Amino acid sequence: MLAAVFHLLFAEETAAQEGSKVVLLMLATGGVFVLVIALGELSHWAAKQRRRRQEN
Repeated sequence: MLAAVFHLLFAEETAAQEGSKVVLLMLATGGVFVLVIALGELSHWAAKQRRRRQEN
């Protein structure tokens, strides 16, 4: 068990493996930004719909 933790912490990776992890993390970060924007737009749209229904 201790050897597995040691390997995860201090394992040397190739540049390609490191780059792959960086790209995946950047994509995940971009996905979070898109998700937050989509949720904001959806809540804005829902609020407009509620206001329209209250007027009628």
